[in-house]
Amino acid sequence: MDYDSYDSASEIGYSEVSSDNGDYGFDGGSDEQPRARQAEYVVLSEQQLKERKHELTETTQAILNLDEGGAAHVLRHCSWDPNRAQEEWFGNANSLQEKTGLFEHQPPLTNHEVTCQICFDSFPVDQMHASGCNHYFCTGCWEGYVAAAISEGPASLNLRCPLPDCKAAVPRTVVRRVSSDQDKQKLDLYELRSYVEDSQRLVWCPAPNCEHAVECVKDLGADEPLDVLCKCGSSFCFSCQEEAHRPVDCQTVGKWLRKNSAESENANWILANTKPCPKCKRPIEKNQGCMHMVCSQCRSEFCWLCLGNWADHGERTGGYYSCNRYETAKKKGDYDEETQKRENAKQALERYMHYYQRWAENDKARLQALSTLDKVINDKLEDLSEITATPTSQLKFVTDAWAQVVDCRRMLKWTYAFGYYRYADQTAASKPQQEFFEFNQGQAEYYLEKLHGEVEKQLDLFLKNQKTGAEWRKFRETLIGLTDVTHSHFAKLVQVSPTLSTVPCMRLLFSILNRLF
Repeated sequence: MDYDSYDSASEIGYSEVSSDNGDYGFDGGSDEQPRARQAEYVVLSEQQLKERKHELTETTQAILNLDEGGAAHVLRHCSWDPNRAQEEWFGNANSLQEKTGLFEHQPPLTNHEVTCQICFDSFPVDQMHASGCNHYFCTGCWEGYVAAAISEGPASLNLRCPLPDCKAAVPRTVVRRVSSDQDKQKLDLYELRSYVEDSQRLVWCPAPNCEHAVECVKDLGADEPLDVLCKCGSSFCFSCQEEAHRPVDCQTVGKWLRKNSAESENANWILANTKPCPKCKRPIEKNQGCMHMVCSQCRSEFCWLCLGNWADHGERTGGYYSCNRYETAKKKGDYDEETQKRENAKQALERYMHYYQRWAENDKARLQALSTLDKVINDKLEDLSEITATPTSQLKFVTDAWAQVVDCRRMLKWTYAFGYYRYADQTAASKPQQEFFEFNQGQAEYYLEKLHGEVEKQLDLFLKNQKTGAEWRKFRETLIGLTDVTHSHFAKLVQVSPTLSTVPCMRLLFSILNRLF
């Protein structure tokens, strides 16, 4: 799907201020007028970033009365925050100069020849260069020093005098004078990366091969998510650079993703489903019904229940499918601690798998729906218009339904991660809240399944020309109604928990779809 053709839709991200019936940027046919739209982010191209950086450097240069290189040094030190740069400069200029190496330039030497302090050869003064410290070096030594620093990476932006004990910053004019064209391009790239990566307001789009950056133009709280849509079509969270995950906060998302990739669940599975061989101590999984176990490593034979030698077992101990010795020892309490530990691990694993499977299935369904939405917009919309004798401008309800499915699948996926952590500790006080949340989650999921099934199966029948005009009109009414109802239930799901954000989500896809009609 070519999102680049919708630049004006994705360049500036908007959200409606919260309304009474939910916040998705989708009115669901309501007669109420949306409140004022507030910009939340701006997508910037590489050229726009260069222009902004240059403008900021020029402004700082004029205010602080510095050259271009000095202004860039101060801005990098202050994370490209002009207000912080001015406060530190006018508050204690000497301290900031010392930190950045911007020492006052000493009077130039009047000697006809000066000895280079690296190669110790003598050269005319006009063939030598120095920082503000007046430590002179020849052009050849400068070229080698600067080229080596640039090859090591972005640290070359804060290059100091070659003398080990000198902290004076090397002027930009000197660096560029002795650098090759290729090295100058590297320096420009390093500084552009610094402008984005050191700033609190800018992040790169994490999509592969995308060169856009996103600027946040609102104040975000700690772990507050902000879903953004880049011009390349990738959606992600500004705060943590993970995939878009509203309404769940960034901390919960981070914990969930770390848990999914951690080895802790493997250890839990081993603890819950295996027992150590009483001889070699290797973990063994019971894969058949009887209690007679044979270790594949040491060939030891033992009872699965009591871990005793199998030679001491037989009909008198309960046969192959039970163990009287284990039951007797269990009544005495000999196995209480071990059994309880294994049972706790098994319950924890089962609970995690319950949430993880639903999280993963909804993610898979979301990706499939997103792929179908792409095909509908690019391949099937014209065919559907011809088959149903409906102008493409009146088929927006179809793409709206698919966009609703995509975004609600994403939301539903993350509500399972939220539920896993939010209700981990069962208490009498939290039980009613959990039941209410899960009831609303179930209702939202029920209507999402109905919407997904309707738009997927029925639309395919219309594309195969297996439906009549009357059925098309009924399908249209049903789909619009299901889209509206699904939206309402997900708005309610967001509102039932105080930790779930109610900021709009649907604008990410609708901002693109609105450009089609």
